[in-house]
Amino acid sequence: MTWDITGMAAVANLGATPGEIFAALCAGQESRRPLLAFDPDKYRAAYAYEIDDRPAGGGDLPRRATRWLTTVVRQAAADAGLGEELAQVPVLVGTTMREQRSLELWWRHGAEVVLEDLHFGTALKSAFGASTTYTLANACSASLYALGLATDMIETGLADTVVVAGTDAATESGFGTLDRVQNDLPDALRPFNVTHKGMLMGEGAAAVVVQRAGTGSGPVHARVRGVSMGCDAHHATAPDPDGITRAVLDAYRRAGVRASDIDLVMLHGSGTPRNDTTEASILRQIFQGAGAGPRMTAIKAMTGHTLGGSGLLSLVMAVLAMKSGTVPPVLGLTDPIPEAAGLGLVQGGPVSGDLAIAQIDAFGFGGINAVAIVEAAR
Repeated sequence: MTWDITGMAAVANLGATPGEIFAALCAGQESRRPLLAFDPDKYRAAYAYEIDDRPAGGGDLPRRATRWLTTVVRQAAADAGLGEELAQVPVLVGTTMREQRSLELWWRHGAEVVLEDLHFGTALKSAFGASTTYTLANACSASLYALGLATDMIETGLADTVVVAGTDAATESGFGTLDRVQNDLPDALRPFNVTHKGMLMGEGAAAVVVQRAGTGSGPVHARVRGVSMGCDAHHATAPDPDGITRAVLDAYRRAGVRASDIDLVMLHGSGTPRNDTTEASILRQIFQGAGAGPRMTAIKAMTGHTLGGSGLLSLVMAVLAMKSGTVPPVLGLTDPIPEAAGLGLVQGGPVSGDLAIAQIDAFGFGGINAVAIVEAAR
């Protein structure tokens, strides 16, 4: 069974539309900037991948994650020909921090915060009349979990159309925690390179409209073949190779594909030594004997880690890669880690090829893992 993706939208530090973001990825655009949201003197890390929509005089604004969410939902719905009335359409939102930044601004600076506005459902109901909304706070895998739930809702007859979104703004508590627990001081997110030192936060949102196959009124961007979801609970932060392997193989089973069918892998690629070595080692085993193997890229090198929305943002970029036959490079990848030997990591510049099936990885703290398989619409 497959599900049609009929609408897409995204916003990130690289651009306000999927096309702008993809073009910047292909150009290898360096986008990290000195930290704007909080006082950089309090932290070791001085950079982040933030969206430049704050006041010119500095400082921060509440409910940025909510504004991006309503923007991408509106754009994805329009792209799918749904309009802005979503009273009968479930909207599922994946996030890590929800509106935690708004609470921080209330606590530190007395920003005006209304309790009910901290729930994404309030804004979705106001903007679109959405009556069925769910928020999944499943760490870095949240938006792919939302995608998996959407396909389940369609398959079981609960809906014919579902809007899936992910959104997160950088939070001081999250940034500060990472700043203290990471052993090294990253000045850029450099996945799979021997110089990788850790993760830096990004910001953004993405949304897709998923419909029962053949029921949409417009063109189909791509098709979801299957989504695996699991929580191995192996460790609070360290990835478990067995848990991730199960997630990948379960995605193949659900999608009815083999490793040799995969043309493109959108890596989780968080830039932490533990994630990169684990993910690379697992994929070497999975694709051993699968021919030349797929092309692989990791967009967090240019978007930063956009947390709960990162999986869906990678999926949207995978769809554009399949449409254009172009895979963006991993920025800064000049000397891959030994565990990545033999993998088709794209270096230096974009590469072209026939891309029919893509794998999207999203691995979160606590072993909350999700993998999606998407095929080109041809």
